[in-house]
Amino acid sequence: MTTTDTRPWLKSYPQGVPADINVEQYSSLVQLMEDSFRQFSDRAAYSFMGKSFSYAQIDSLSTAFATYLQGLGLSKGDRVAVMMPNVPQYPVAVAAILRAGLVVVNVNPLYTPRELEHQLKDSGAKAIVIIENFATTLTECIAKTPIKHVVLAAMGDMLGLLKGAIVNYVVRNVKKMVPAYNLPNAVRFNDAVARGTRGTLKKPEIAPTDVAVLQYTGGTTGVSKGAVLQHRNVVANALQSEAWNGPVIKTIPASEQYTSVCALPLYHIFAFTVNMMLTMRMGGKTILIPNPRDLPAVLKELSQHTFHSFPAVNTLFNGLANHPDFGTVNWRNLKVSLGGGMAVQSAVAKLWLEKTGCPIVEGYGLSETSPSASCNPVTSHEFSGTIGVPLPNTWLKCLDDDGNEVPHGQPGEIAIKGPQVMAGYWQRPDETAKVMTPDGYFKTGDVGIMDDRGYFKIVDRKKDMVLVSGFNVYPNEVEDVVANCPGVLECAVVGVADDKTGEAVKLVVVKKDASLTEAAVRDYCKSNLTGYKQPKVVEFRAEMPKTPVGKILRRELRDKA
Repeated sequence: MTTTDTRPWLKSYPQGVPADINVEQYSSLVQLMEDSFRQFSDRAAYSFMGKSFSYAQIDSLSTAFATYLQGLGLSKGDRVAVMMPNVPQYPVAVAAILRAGLVVVNVNPLYTPRELEHQLKDSGAKAIVIIENFATTLTECIAKTPIKHVVLAAMGDMLGLLKGAIVNYVVRNVKKMVPAYNLPNAVRFNDAVARGTRGTLKKPEIAPTDVAVLQYTGGTTGVSKGAVLQHRNVVANALQSEAWNGPVIKTIPASEQYTSVCALPLYHIFAFTVNMMLTMRMGGKTILIPNPRDLPAVLKELSQHTFHSFPAVNTLFNGLANHPDFGTVNWRNLKVSLGGGMAVQSAVAKLWLEKTGCPIVEGYGLSETSPSASCNPVTSHEFSGTIGVPLPNTWLKCLDDDGNEVPHGQPGEIAIKGPQVMAGYWQRPDETAKVMTPDGYFKTGDVGIMDDRGYFKIVDRKKDMVLVSGFNVYPNEVEDVVANCPGVLECAVVGVADDKTGEAVKLVVVKKDASLTEAAVRDYCKSNLTGYKQPKVVEFRAEMPKTPVGKILRRELRDKA
């Protein structure tokens, strides 16, 4: 089954990347982490606000915290929510939860009380580890959830007595980033760790098919559902990503420790697997960026480091590359710029390559696939405008509405099969049945085309497509064109109701250049797009509505339209 007849993309693989790897090297994420704790104990695992934490420190802190969690009476398979930005307590908490035989429920810290309540109830989480900045949200909904235990972290917890106290004072009193909350039975993170050091961890037996993470989908297709990711799913994806990055990682000098920039939030599966788990597997260091929206702070932090891997979304690459402080950072050691989460625009990729010399390789995946399913070769020298080819051990195909595979070059719903595909949606067999085919493929809801080389290109989400007088208009295509228009910083396309054509194209633009006019945008579209694809409505805005990861919320633009 490894011939290029069944997997035409294999002929596009870079030299040294195998068609299949052994994804069963570890029985669990716990084994992966504990191997790294032993092997790389003296190395820095994380860097945060100028302080480094060794693998040995993460090992002992997570052992103590795991012991504390078991002491609460939590038993194997119980769910523990984690609601924190990129602070060192996050990887400690995740390692502890998994080592105690429990399940991580990743929670977006920017959730409203309604969204948080839904996720805590749906997952049945009995405990939560939360940073105090967002404790007010929990205060509003905790009574309606199954949460029995709250562990409360603060920004400066792990920075030492003096620096920690200063950071906490500034966060609470100067920047006023901790709104009032009322969680009378909460235990402080450092106190929980201290209590854990007085006990002994009972190591549970963890099977590859045990649940590791409940990763809630963003709800772009309706109600937020928990993708059930087993230990073997995330282990497989970390190893697949390692094999894929291999050709350029091999070129890092032996004197340099592999270092990844973690500007994407760790509660998002992209950073969870590709930053945290992959970097740990490689004995690398992760630079934790707590707030990627503060671009001057991001660039200031990066100017202190040598780094090799930078996973990000289009909006972050774009914001950084256009920032006046971009040149203060040494980008010369960068080996992999991995774009994911949303389509990377060719104008952004071009600028990034000009400024760093490292091309953005666009990858593709979903919460349901742990997340990586396909990627462009890391040896690429130019931007392809595709999502690349399936990773080792992974099959992709395009299906019609009846579930039949469509011929090469024809659009169809992308379906994915591989060891990284979820076990299903948490307690929703009906929803699982809608997305899984009888032969084990996950239907993504994204419409794509495969070319003869085995490269896949997304033409859009099924529901984002705009139907103009019977013609399909794919927003990604229009956005990619408009992003190249001089004076445009960001853009998004949605469909709006139209008396004559059923639907019409609406274009929303954020200006880079204040002198940009609607007429200039329309002329550019006229030169580059056929009639039915040209926007009927052009709207200028100061900023786009975005998810915390930086994806533009087309849904919100559509609702407002």
